[in-house]
Amino acid sequence: MKQRLFILSQYLLPHHLLSRMAGCVAECRVRWFKNAFTAWFARRYQVDMSQALVEDLTAYEHFNAFFTRALKPGARPLDTTPGAILSPADGAVSQLGAIEHGRIFQAKGHSFSALELLGGDASLAAPFMGGEFATVYLSPKDYHRVHMPVAGTLREMVYIPGRLFSVNQTTAENVPELFARNERVACVFDTEQGPMAVVLVGAMIVASIETVFAGLVTPPKRELKTVRYDEAARAPIHLEKGAELGRFKLGSTAVVLFGPNQVKWAEQIGAGTPVQMGQSMGLSVQA
Repeated sequence: MKQRLFILSQYLLPHHLLSRMAGCVAECRVRWFKNAFTAWFARRYQVDMSQALVEDLTAYEHFNAFFTRALKPGARPLDTTPGAILSPADGAVSQLGAIEHGRIFQAKGHSFSALELLGGDASLAAPFMGGEFATVYLSPKDYHRVHMPVAGTLREMVYIPGRLFSVNQTTAENVPELFARNERVACVFDTEQGPMAVVLVGAMIVASIETVFAGLVTPPKRELKTVRYDEAARAPIHLEKGAELGRFKLGSTAVVLFGPNQVKWAEQIGAGTPVQMGQSMGLSVQA
């Protein structure tokens, strides 16, 4: 019964209003409030500050600065195995495997459309049909910056409006097409492994999504927006393997897509496997 009520509440709650309110709290600079809230959060979720570049919780100007904190140099060494496909973030693997018949596995009894995940553009989604995916869930205690699994040159970025259902095991098992319904930002790169998409999926009380090349992405109007970065008027944006791609102000999920016959996931990586940014999740088939 408790689970049913939780799922029902997900449909009834005003997602975006609650997220805007959470964003205001997360940006509050009143010293006593932000220090007390940050300290409570760190205790509640057992956040390990020993790896943070700034360990002092009171040194952050607001909660969001703490939440998107940088790590000390060397805290996340990159796997140097030739052809390694790196985890884009700290967290746990929600699911990974093949994109079959245009569908991505979400949880038992549920999948979602790769086409819809990328905003409904058939030409953008076509290279990923029959390919591979990995979904990484970032929990509240995790490091919340998203990095490049492989080196790539940015082709386009698509903002896709949507709901902001909570993202956890319960909603994955009960909300159809969860990751293709929530607000998200899809970044498509050209890489040595062919096209790669990294999709940053929002969730309940995720105040915003940022990328290193576009800053705050969530536009004032919630409508689909595509920005091309491969046009002659724009200087190419190339990000090396392991480079920061973006960040969540309050966390969620990153979904990585590759085309067919490009990558092979490691056998020891599966649903529920804890991962850290820079850890190898598999290898390029070309390696």
